[in-house]
Amino acid sequence: MNNKKLFLLLFISTIIWSQFPSMMFAEENSTVNNNGIINLRILETTDLHAALVNYDYYQTKTDNNIGLVKTASLIHQARSEVVNSLLFDDGDHLKGNPLGEYLVRIRGIQKGKTHPVYRAFNYLKYDAITIGNHEFNYGLKFLNTVLKGVKMPVVNANVYSVKRNKPYFKPYVILKRSVVDKQGLEHQLNIGVIGFLPPQIMRWDKANLEGKVIARPIVETAREFVPIMKREGADIIIALAHTGIDSEPYHPETENAVYYLSEIPEIDAILAGHSHSVFPGPTYKDLPMVNIDEGKIKGKPVVMAGAFGSRLGIIDLELEVKDGKWKVLNSTSFTRSIADEYGNPLVKTDKKLFRLIKPEHQETVDFLKKLGL
Repeated sequence: MNNKKLFLLLFISTIIWSQFPSMMFAEENSTVNNNGIINLRILETTDLHAALVNYDYYQTKTDNNIGLVKTASLIHQARSEVVNSLLFDDGDHLKGNPLGEYLVRIRGIQKGKTHPVYRAFNYLKYDAITIGNHEFNYGLKFLNTVLKGVKMPVVNANVYSVKRNKPYFKPYVILKRSVVDKQGLEHQLNIGVIGFLPPQIMRWDKANLEGKVIARPIVETAREFVPIMKREGADIIIALAHTGIDSEPYHPETENAVYYLSEIPEIDAILAGHSHSVFPGPTYKDLPMVNIDEGKIKGKPVVMAGAFGSRLGIIDLELEVKDGKWKVLNSTSFTRSIADEYGNPLVKTDKKLFRLIKPEHQETVDFLKKLGL
């Protein structure tokens, strides 16, 4: 080999070896970047019962203890305090006041129009919602019609179609979200979201549901679907559980099943509802294996945000990811109220949201006036 070729070979080898340590470092750094601590905030509204506006239609006056236009301000505030957040609704949002009744019995929902409740949810950019027992009060046809206006996943796992013997709704969804860790590095988090409601709907709404759907037990349904969600890549699982909290012995017809959902290890957080109570709160201080200070039941974070938009439920999770595996390190659950104990407002009205839903609100007020109410 002549000197010229030898020199060229040595020159190329030097370049390759000079790059090797930096290539190793890049690979090492990539592995490090796959690890991190992530704070994730989960927000809940529940049992709104069509209380979009801070207004009492029965007393025909402002009521600052209720109204999603007020809760929305808490949502904006809670989101602004963190980098990573998700927003969910836990059901019973369509029926419960004259606005809800007027839209069904008198005005109707015109084809192509979005129900104001779902218009509000779309504006606030909920990540997913579930349905409660009262969503069936107007019949399946009405429910299916208005759900066409929803821009986020609607999940429920324990209502089954009689005809198909499969879940009537999408039982769960796996949301893919980019989250940022404490070092400012980005990760993909796959969030499994599943919904449940009381099996008693088959008695409460027998006329609307018999022969069309059946309702399966909550915990048994969860135990069936949660492992499937894990196999499909869910890093964490959140249960939108339109069911309350009770430590009475579990049976397949249990209406308030959160206490027993908390025993399923793969469920990482539970958003509760249905019973219009507040968790964590003094109502549950004597319940076995409950930590009121941290908002946990059997070590599992749980929140229930009252009703009518009076509160926002919040669960703060601290997650660790190591080589693509996610683990909950710590959690805290709490609620924030839109008013103090005397009914004085603690937050302002979301004026943009109010403008979006004002037409139906005003129509309802005017209709009640015509009736002399």
